[in-house]
Amino acid sequence: MIAEATAWADADIDASTRAEARALIERARRGDEAAIGELSASFGSRLAFGTAGLRGRIGAGPMRMNRVVVSQTTAGFAAYLWEAAKRRASRDAPSVVIGYDGRIGSATFARDAAEVMSGAGISAYLLPEAGPTPLTAFAVRHLDVSAGIMITASHNPPRDNGYKVYLGDEDAGSQIAPPTDAAIAAHIERIAATPVGQIPRAHGYSVLGGGVADAYVSETSAAVLAGLPERLDAPGVPIGTDTDIRVVYTAMHGVGADLAQRVFRSSGLPRVIPVREQLLPDGHFPTVDFPNPEEPGALDLAYRTARAVDADLIVAHDPDADRLALAAPHDAEASGYRRLTGNELGLLLGWRAAERAVARAKQRQVTVSGALACTIVSSPALRAVAEAYGFTYAETLSGFKWVSRVPGLVFGFEEALGYLIHPAVVRDKDGISASADAVAMVRELASQGRTIWDRLDEASERFGHFASGQVTLRLPSMPAASALSARVREDPPRELGASPVVETRDLLVPGAAEVPADVLRYDLANGSRVMIRPSGTEPKLKVYLDTFSDVGSAAERRAAAEHSLGDLERSVREYLEGLQTGAQSA
Repeated sequence: MIAEATAWADADIDASTRAEARALIERARRGDEAAIGELSASFGSRLAFGTAGLRGRIGAGPMRMNRVVVSQTTAGFAAYLWEAAKRRASRDAPSVVIGYDGRIGSATFARDAAEVMSGAGISAYLLPEAGPTPLTAFAVRHLDVSAGIMITASHNPPRDNGYKVYLGDEDAGSQIAPPTDAAIAAHIERIAATPVGQIPRAHGYSVLGGGVADAYVSETSAAVLAGLPERLDAPGVPIGTDTDIRVVYTAMHGVGADLAQRVFRSSGLPRVIPVREQLLPDGHFPTVDFPNPEEPGALDLAYRTARAVDADLIVAHDPDADRLALAAPHDAEASGYRRLTGNELGLLLGWRAAERAVARAKQRQVTVSGALACTIVSSPALRAVAEAYGFTYAETLSGFKWVSRVPGLVFGFEEALGYLIHPAVVRDKDGISASADAVAMVRELASQGRTIWDRLDEASERFGHFASGQVTLRLPSMPAASALSARVREDPPRELGASPVVETRDLLVPGAAEVPADVLRYDLANGSRVMIRPSGTEPKLKVYLDTFSDVGSAAERRAAAEHSLGDLERSVREYLEGLQTGAQSA
């Protein structure tokens, strides 16, 4: 291991990680157990390239995010793009657009990617400044390039960074999906066997101006405006009307603020009140432990700001602005505000998208068509909306690489705060366009004297009440999460929440899903559902719980479904704790 680390350090193109590796080697030689463990964790394997690209800790070694790994990954991706171009018999050289967020190292990694792509003879276009992931996804289609690279770790902890890949041409700006990931990974492995200094680099890439961002604002705001009620012959607030709705906004120390506020202004939406402590990009994320709006405490500053101005709505993006959280005043909460779950907001935005599509079809005198889609671990409430409005419904594997590929997609979402509102603009989850749609929805409700909670009650009355919850176990490593999932397979639950398991689906079984996936589904006799999977990006085991009631008033339905949910959650926790205890004693 020391020999491998020494060879890595000798070839490293970055002075800081080179020094880090050499210091680690010296400590390991002296018998420092912590250094030996870190050496093994950093140099014992290689950061795997998959459908989420790369994501990992910043540091020295092939298991970390650093300039060597980024350069090797880019060279492998370039080789794949040339291979794909030859397969299509294209006469043009491949092309790529590269974006990056405000995390530590992102700008440097993006420049490395641009230089390596240029050195491989690929036309490379670097976005001019740190920006949101949806902007890079948009740029792939807008510039009609072969691929896109986004340097981001999204909502991961501050010590992490990542490398996300999109494809153009027939993939239309979607994230990569199998078997493309394996093909790219094979090229990366081949190139990683040679010294990084032998990878060709050039400075022939282009740094773009502000035109891509301008086009994104224009197309996104046009899509938002086209869906407002006054454009669909329904009651609502006239475009540009000043209302008393007050919106607090947090960028979570990320890169969403500028583009989001430009879209809001262009769409005639109310000016937002920023959470100033979190408005500007800061890769250290000083005010939050985990820069994810789902995490406890992440919205505390937003709640404080909202209370100070008596806000009607809180809009929160994660650091790369591909996810959206919404919170609204709620008397039962100590903070004065409650965050909507991803499933609640997905239901509301999907319902709104369905109404919008039906109104457009009526205007054009055509038959309603298209699909509403969500991931398999998201609430099945969207199915009820699809059936009510005459759309097809699709459940996909987790990840927007699958959601974005649903034929005839009208709207898609995942429970982890991801929403695809306008597939013709961005073929990926987009927290900015989703937030514009959400603010417009809340403003319309306010003009009718209603709240977002009233709208959810209306949904319960119309579609039944779907209650969803999640049990998340943080584990020491991603392999540990996979190991716990394997123990579930070995000793599956037979009863949960006092209801027998009546059907089990293991998506690792060939044919059970489009591609095998480490997901287990348990359907219970009382209609509840439990889904278990290890996270693909973090060391967690995630369990998704869904219950349903359609008996009585909205309040009665909600109470019944949430009572069942509480029983189910307690039962699942007891089951998983039993598995962990059994494994430790063994």
